[in-house]
Amino acid sequence: MRSVVLPLILGAIAVALIHFAYPAAAAAGCPSCYGFTEVEDGLYVERGMTPDRREAAKATVAAARARVRAFYGDLRSGPRILLCGTDACYRPLGGGSRGIALLDRALILSPRGADVVIAAHELAHAELHRRIGLVATLSRSVPQWFDEGLAVVVSDDPRYLATGPDRCRAEPGGDMPASRAAWIETADSAGLYARAACKVSRWLDAHGGSAGLLRLVAGGSFRDLAPITGS
Repeated sequence: MRSVVLPLILGAIAVALIHFAYPAAAAAGCPSCYGFTEVEDGLYVERGMTPDRREAAKATVAAARARVRAFYGDLRSGPRILLCGTDACYRPLGGGSRGIALLDRALILSPRGADVVIAAHELAHAELHRRIGLVATLSRSVPQWFDEGLAVVVSDDPRYLATGPDRCRAEPGGDMPASRAAWIETADSAGLYARAACKVSRWLDAHGGSAGLLRLVAGGSFRDLAPITGS
């Protein structure tokens, strides 16, 4: 009996720790436990969302997937997408952000993130992480400024990209944070999204667009980006 009970106790403790330490991961692992219901394969919305909002969520996710697919040529990631309809749903999972990506496994979108641009931004993170692999993702082999700037470009976010041949709204300036922690500390105040989007956009222009990125993913090193971070 002890051999059966002990694993159950340890499992319950592990679930509790994940719930309190990282509720977003817990919700992604068990959406129904956190008040989500599946409306189509891989898409979960907050339980109680009205039928019209559910249909709007489906259309938003479909358009966001199409935007990421248009850049990459195909989609290799298939993260679970959890969409909150209220702030009360999202606050304990994502704080004050519009959306978050958990590796290439899940996205959680806030009510303010239920649009094509934000959904495509988070899907772009998931797609890059799937293509570089789990080890490279966890070891942060891609500088955070490049990851974020690429997501802005792929999602075609008009807040940070202009129209025209040179899409820059802000010059890159000096070095930008390579680590996630440093990015989170300074992103809002330093206008880093626009600066990173500019640098990535110009990098893509100089390296053949998405084909250049795919070459880098397939056989290059993102450390090679280091010499241009201060340009």
